[in-house]
Amino acid sequence: MSDAHAAPGEDGAPRRDPSPRDRTPAPVAGVLCDVRELSGLPPATSGALWRLAESGRQLDANLVHVPAGQNVPVHIEPELDVLLLVVAGDGTLGTPDGSEALDEGKLVWLPKGSSRSITAHGEGLSYLTVHRRRPGMRIRSRPPGDQASPPTR
Repeated sequence: MSDAHAAPGEDGAPRRDPSPRDRTPAPVAGVLCDVRELSGLPPATSGALWRLAESGRQLDANLVHVPAGQNVPVHIEPELDVLLLVVAGDGTLGTPDGSEALDEGKLVWLPKGSSRSITAHGEGLSYLTVHRRRPGMRIRSRPPGDQASPPTR
């Protein structure tokens, strides 16, 4: 398509395709994993069974398994809201207001600053968590007047 026939941009001028050297590959949508298959791993397996690792992502996601009778202790996420989707098993969400039953299909919102714990029952509990990606660690210089001693070997 020539510039004369291109759809106008926001400024009304014809849009031009970037030159091949200016193009970056567009992200491609696709299936990442089968959570039913992953959550069917041996019950002794604990922790993250899968993590979203695609470059350029704005989200983090993890498929976590907690074996029967084990728990994620009480903790607070101070910076991020988290969505939790139970994909297999059952358990309990503990909050300061009491406890809520967790079983397959339950979608839970864990707002930032909220206190929570998770306990697995029966055959264990597998759940997917999704939240905004945390920024990478940054190395910064010390503020003026910071009297912290240098690291020792």
